[in-house]
Amino acid sequence: MAIQSVYADKRTIYVAGGCFWGVEAYFKRVAGILGTAVGYANGKTENPTYEEVCHNDTGHAETVRLEYDRHIISLEEILLHLLRIIDPYSVNKQGGDVGTQYRTGIYYTNEADKARVERLFKAVDPEGKFAVEVLPLEQFFDAELYHQDYLDKNPNGYCHVALYKADEPLVDLPAYVKEDKEALKARIGDDAYAITQESATEHSFTGEYDDFFEKGIYVDIVTGEPLFISSAKFNSGCGWPAFSRPITANSVVYKEDHSIPGRPRVEVRSAHGDSHLGHVFPDGKEDLGGLRYCINSKSLRFIKAEDMAKEGYGAWLPLLDEEV
Repeated sequence: MAIQSVYADKRTIYVAGGCFWGVEAYFKRVAGILGTAVGYANGKTENPTYEEVCHNDTGHAETVRLEYDRHIISLEEILLHLLRIIDPYSVNKQGGDVGTQYRTGIYYTNEADKARVERLFKAVDPEGKFAVEVLPLEQFFDAELYHQDYLDKNPNGYCHVALYKADEPLVDLPAYVKEDKEALKARIGDDAYAITQESATEHSFTGEYDDFFEKGIYVDIVTGEPLFISSAKFNSGCGWPAFSRPITANSVVYKEDHSIPGRPRVEVRSAHGDSHLGHVFPDGKEDLGGLRYCINSKSLRFIKAEDMAKEGYGAWLPLLDEEV
C-alpha cells in the first residue's frame, strides 16, 4: 500500500549516474518520485542526438530529470539513493560504460539545493574524494522517445543498476534477532509490547514524546530501526507524537485498518520489525504536505543527535538538517 501527501510540493533535481536507462528505472521504483525523463545535460551542443553524444565530443552527460514530492522524499534521500547505485569515485565510467557522457553528476537549479548537496557530501565524503560533479544545470535536452522508460519497454534490456535495491533500506539496519514473547516483554515492558505486537493504543497526552522536540531520531523500540526524524515532528494537539513523514520513504509500511466499524484507517508499521506504530491521517499541516503520522510514544525510542554516532546511527546524521 502506497501513501501520497495531501498537498504535494513538486521539486526537480537532475542526476547523472552512467547509462540513463538504469538510473531512470531505479528511481521510478522509489516512493515520492513523481516523474522522470532521460536526456542530455551540460554539454556544448544544442539538441544533440544519442549518436552524437556517444561518438562526438558534445560534452553532454546522460542525465535523468527527477520530479519529486518533497513531503514524501527529501533531496538528501534522493542523493543517498544515487550514491548507492553508482561508484562515486570512478571518473567517466559506470559499470561497463566508459566515456565522458557516463560521468556522474548532480545538477541543481537553485543555490539552496547546492548547499544541501554540499552539506550531505561533506558528511559522507569528508575527505572530498568523490568524482561526482555538483554544478548548476546549464541545459537539458530530452533524449529520443525510445530512450524514455526504456526498461519498461525492454525489460530484458541492458542495465548496470541493481534495481532491487530501491526497495531495500538506504542504510544498513542494526542486527536484530526476534526474541520470544516473555523476553521481549521483559525488555520493553508490557505496555510497549501490547502496542507494538498487539496493536494497542496508549492514552492520549500520556506519551513521553507527545510534547517533546529535541534534535535526533526516533527508532523502533523493538528492533532499533530508524523510523522518524525530529525535523519532521510537529505539535498537532492530538495527544500523540505527530510527524509529517517517516525518516525515509521505505522505513514504514502501510496497512488498511478496519478494526473500528465504519471508520477505515491506515495503519503504520515498521518495515523491518513489523511493529505497530500508529496511524496516518490526511489532516496534518498544509505546509508540511498534509499528512499526520499519529504515533504511540511507547513504540519508539529517541536517540539525541549527539549520541547517534556512538549508538551506531552516525550514517543518519546527514538527514538531521534536511528540509521538511
